[in-house]
Amino acid sequence: MTLEIRNLAFGYGQRSVGENVSLSLASGEVLALLGPNGAGKTTLFKTVLGLLPVRAGDILLDGRPLSAWPRRERAKKIANVPQAHAALFPFTVLEVVLMGRAPHLAPFSSPGARDRRIALDALAGLGMSHLALRPYTEISGGERQMALIARALTQEPTILVMDEPTANLDYGNQMRVLSHVRALAEQGLSVVLSTHNPDHAFLVADRVALLHAAKLVALGLPKDVLTPTALKQLYDIDVVIGSIDGSEARLCAPRLTAPSARKGTDHGSPERNP
Repeated sequence: MTLEIRNLAFGYGQRSVGENVSLSLASGEVLALLGPNGAGKTTLFKTVLGLLPVRAGDILLDGRPLSAWPRRERAKKIANVPQAHAALFPFTVLEVVLMGRAPHLAPFSSPGARDRRIALDALAGLGMSHLALRPYTEISGGERQMALIARALTQEPTILVMDEPTANLDYGNQMRVLSHVRALAEQGLSVVLSTHNPDHAFLVADRVALLHAAKLVALGLPKDVLTPTALKQLYDIDVVIGSIDGSEARLCAPRLTAPSARKGTDHGSPERNP
């Protein structure tokens, strides 16, 4: 299953958010999308998911225009992990995850034993089996995000769209999710995810795309795209990129400068006894 975006323009109503965006996603590939707040990452994802109409250009799923796919068939191919999800009703975590089976069920039918097994396997893969019967409204925000990932996997897609999937997770769960993303790609699942953390892209992405000022400004291998110059353009901050102990793994660290207001003052100096 492949996804191809050609000269795409996207936005809300009459408001243009991005234009002339072209990229592709191959089977088993992880593509990381980086860009500052307001760059249009979420709007692009909503357009790819068919939630917003294409303003110009094309989105092709296995060579067919996205609009030519019936909604149910499209939902069997592409699953979404949104940034956040409002918890309004006290469904159990398992019930929320089982909602991912909807595209595979006939109208008005209920999930069966196989659907339940797929949902439980998704929870187990994310280390969440112990939460299966807990009310979704009573678990933490990070745990809810993990449940949404399990729900998407229960959909059994071939393409997974993840909008900042680690944004609400602690450090340990961030690494678990990224490890799971990499493992899913090695099993043939295609993943496109957005992140503000260049280190996450270095860890899991096969390619990186940079979105800035309504344009796709770079696309390529992480080591070629994630440079100090490019990250300065995106986030207006100076960074250092390197490796530890000569390993191939690359890391990004900011160059922090002291606030200018502190210069020439001694407000932070300890008091001296006379």
